[in-house]
Amino acid sequence: MTYLMLALGFLAAATVVAVVARVAATRRTGARPAGWRAVVLATVALLLLTAVFDTIMIASGLFAYSDAHISGLRIGLAPVEDFAYPLAAVILLPALWTYLGSRRDR
Repeated sequence: MTYLMLALGFLAAATVVAVVARVAATRRTGARPAGWRAVVLATVALLLLTAVFDTIMIASGLFAYSDAHISGLRIGLAPVEDFAYPLAAVILLPALWTYLGSRRDR
């Protein structure tokens, strides 16, 4: 299994949970999704921090990736697969926040 397949699995799972949570929250209370500006700002910040700190950790030798298991595309020294996890968090967390907040408001 490659890191890309693993990362795509995380993104798919986060997307499914996010869609279900948003639909459930909207049906129950008409809750509105999180503000798009905040989500975009969080996405940019997380992707930038991932690029910087993954590059630093890889350059310092804390860990390495086998070239056989990555796509070969990199941002800095970080393979693009590393960016799937912060992206999954940005997809999943606002949806869960909306869903769990709507449950608490009942």
